[in-house]
Amino acid sequence: MQLRPYQEAAVDGVFEAWQTSRSTLLVQPTGTGKTVVCAHVIDRLPEGRVMVLAHREELIFQAADKIQRVTGRPPDIEMAEMRADHGPLWDRARVVVSSIQTQCAGRNGDTRMKRFDPADFGLVIVDEAHHATAPTYRRVVDHYQQNPDLRVLGVTATPDRHDEEALGQVFESVAYDYELADAVRDGWLVPIRQRAVFVEGLDYSSVRTTAGDLNGADLARILEYEETLHGIAYPTLELAAGRKTLVFAASVAHAERLCEIFNRHRDGSARYVTGTTPKEERREMLADYARGAFQILVNVGVATEGFDEPGIQVIAMARPTKSRALYAQMAGRGSRPLPGLVDGVESGDARRDRIAASPKPACEIIDFVGNSGRHHLVTTADILGGNCSDEVIQRAERSARDAGGAPVDMLDALAEAERQLAEERARARRAALRPKARFTTQSVDPFDVFGLEPWRERGWDKGRQPSEKMVALLERQGIDPRGLSFTEAKQLVGEVVSRFEKKTCTYKQARVLARFGYPTDTTFKEASRIIDALAANGWKRPEPAEAVAVY
Repeated sequence: MQLRPYQEAAVDGVFEAWQTSRSTLLVQPTGTGKTVVCAHVIDRLPEGRVMVLAHREELIFQAADKIQRVTGRPPDIEMAEMRADHGPLWDRARVVVSSIQTQCAGRNGDTRMKRFDPADFGLVIVDEAHHATAPTYRRVVDHYQQNPDLRVLGVTATPDRHDEEALGQVFESVAYDYELADAVRDGWLVPIRQRAVFVEGLDYSSVRTTAGDLNGADLARILEYEETLHGIAYPTLELAAGRKTLVFAASVAHAERLCEIFNRHRDGSARYVTGTTPKEERREMLADYARGAFQILVNVGVATEGFDEPGIQVIAMARPTKSRALYAQMAGRGSRPLPGLVDGVESGDARRDRIAASPKPACEIIDFVGNSGRHHLVTTADILGGNCSDEVIQRAERSARDAGGAPVDMLDALAEAERQLAEERARARRAALRPKARFTTQSVDPFDVFGLEPWRERGWDKGRQPSEKMVALLERQGIDPRGLSFTEAKQLVGEVVSRFEKKTCTYKQARVLARFGYPTDTTFKEASRIIDALAANGWKRPEPAEAVAVY
């Protein structure tokens, strides 16, 4: 498998992180090939066996398949009646893919993981690593870490914010962090558009919170009302307009009733699948769905991790959630472009153009809005705004709600919210400085100069200091790195690099432009022309301009 640029960077980042830490975390959104990256890490590992841990059967077999395709060697599977601990060591597969439940299975402390000697293993990979803080995962990882030379790699997509700090306690470093927004901007995933559909009488305010999410029984009781069912089903049919649609329901009864209503409106348009659907029937239904035999698949907890159908264009979130990780898994089912569309295309612009011209130019996500009361229900703004502040996310969410059900490109909404807040912050700062007659260079804020809204600090980055390379680059640009957090330095470095690639003006140029009231997003050449004109005019702006803070 030919690695994409970000996948190559991820593999390199993992080995670089292991130079200074035993465990590291890889953050990549659904649909960007996390398992492919892990397979290449395994292929590059010089020695030792590898234990890959996952928690669902579909993930076990998918991981085994990808690893075999990359390494050319089939892994052993340790799950239920399938065993990987028999026979002489020289005849066993180098890679073992196991369920976490199987590793912990056993009585009186005689768990199956104890049949594997930690000294034989050089690496443990934890898939869906946001689960790694659970006691079961800790016991398994601790068992293999009895080998002092063992390395641990955790892989996750979009964890909840409260999980980030916990992950920072489990994993010593973050090898690579590739955000969902990055993948969309780079043309590897399709744009995400959100519709907020108001449903009369939908009220979540009385729903309890259990284990950090909406209580399932309470939620099902509300969503199974006849009026609510029609308020979800009819808009979904109308807005999907014949496109392949995936619906997430809250309960088996909810899925069954929604499917019934869909088919009442449009005979044969929908089927439903749950965890109790027999495996053979499930396989046949998913195959029919993939080939377009019916339009709408309603599911309960089945089409999340391990389910890939790139043709999905509409996702109806008939099951609201407070979990960012769960919402990301659900939304990720529609984020992939059509097969063969973007691989081999070098330019991000070209990839985006190909997606825009394809039969699937975007993924549309329908959220059903009612009275959420004290609950913050996750939306696409939460999963796209990984680095964004809560205020930016809230503004983007309001723009979707205020659109009256029209589709809103959430990356655009987040960018606009960031722009507004950065402008308000800079305006407030200028107002505070206005009474002073002169200003010194000590008052320079690089975020104001660039017109940036600072990122929030990710939980796993708390306490980290900027690297020497970051500091050196910022100093070369004329930015004082003293007092900057790792997150602030990372954002500024990213902006400097982005400006270089886009041939936008440098920080030093932008600082001069800001001083005289010019826009700081102009090209390098135009900035040079303006600065030369200012110098020729005795450092006075040739034309009248609104007074701004002097840096």
